[in-house]
Amino acid sequence: MSNEPTVRRGLSYDDALTSILRATQDRATEVVTLPLTETLGRALAESITSRVSLPPWDNAGMDGYAVRRADVVGASAHEPRALPVVGTSVAGSDPSALPAVTPHTAVRIMTGAPMPPGADAVIRIEDTDDQATRNGDGATVRIVSDRDTQGRGNVRPRGEDVAVGVTLFTPGTSIRAAHLGMLASVGQAVVRVHRAPRVTVLSSGDELVPVEAFDEVLSGRRIVSSSSYALPALLRSAGAHVTMAPLVPDTLQAMTDAMDAALGDGCDLLITTGGVSVGAHDYTRDALMALGGTQQFWRARIRPGGPIGTGMVRDVPWIGLPGNPVSTLVTGMLFAWPLLRQLGGHITTCHVKLPVRMCEHIDTPAALSYFLRARLSVAMDGVLEATIAGPQGSNLQQSMVHADALVLVPEEVSQVQPGMMLSALLLPDAPFLTAA
Repeated sequence: MSNEPTVRRGLSYDDALTSILRATQDRATEVVTLPLTETLGRALAESITSRVSLPPWDNAGMDGYAVRRADVVGASAHEPRALPVVGTSVAGSDPSALPAVTPHTAVRIMTGAPMPPGADAVIRIEDTDDQATRNGDGATVRIVSDRDTQGRGNVRPRGEDVAVGVTLFTPGTSIRAAHLGMLASVGQAVVRVHRAPRVTVLSSGDELVPVEAFDEVLSGRRIVSSSSYALPALLRSAGAHVTMAPLVPDTLQAMTDAMDAALGDGCDLLITTGGVSVGAHDYTRDALMALGGTQQFWRARIRPGGPIGTGMVRDVPWIGLPGNPVSTLVTGMLFAWPLLRQLGGHITTCHVKLPVRMCEHIDTPAALSYFLRARLSVAMDGVLEATIAGPQGSNLQQSMVHADALVLVPEEVSQVQPGMMLSALLLPDAPFLTAA
């Protein structure tokens, strides 16, 4: 039975994205416990509270000598303070075994080493005559400047970075390289995280072949299914585990069977590319209905990528992306990428959006939101500027290759003028982010 009367058509970009995310807002993947080294890119499923202070003890911020401030105030090259060296503290020294700094004594100390009892400042080696450094313990160090008695005195206090008992991270935090270092520092050898969402991608089209069949391309009979390579890479950048199914012929039975098999293998999201428009061989929506699926909406007021559909089938969310290579990537970024972030338990699901100043005139005559592939650069006045990365046809892949971002031109804007300020959505793998 068709649900056609309830299907919404032609949603705005914001409404389409909101609709997709709202339909799956309580569907984060289950929680798994993994070794710390396997959690990069995952979302935390628990709060992390530190069981230690970092640093765990007061320590030296410079190589030099641990002293009592009162013993060196007023020291200068003309009036040095001579202090006997009663010991040495190095990184790894047992703080409880260090000799105390009593009045008018010093302990030689290295950067990061624990402060000995009684000391409240570190005089850097440059402010001594350095004789004790050469002669070792039992020598006398001559302090020739008291500048290190001011402020913190080159001492890093216990708990300066992390206090014991503080909550470092909350559920939904996306684990990056720096998080791994901090989690290791507070003893999290294993971490509870959300499982990576499983997404299966089905691409349909009789004209498509894998790159291994390139001879058919050279003969003029077929084209490579470029989206079979680009789209999974984009989805993996959202933290997904991606299965790329074999290419599906343009028949209703073939698409129905392929969708049925994908659902049977288990996935958290089913994505199809192609077959969502109104052509004679566009069978995706019919296959969805044949499997008892429901449509949430089809078509959004955007370019490229207007013919996009979403819905549910066997309690699995489905997104039908258009088949043109650029349209596939653009809509995959705009809609599938945030959805996968949400399914993976991440708090942050949206793309980075930055204000940019346009550098050229562009006509956008249709009442649609345009997503222009653009290069970004920093102007002399420090403002981020955008220039078009090439022709904007939905089948023209080079402009996507050279793009850093998608510049959003709102529906009500029919002409982009130089100097106009618009918003740019950074591509997840934007070369602008890694440029020298």
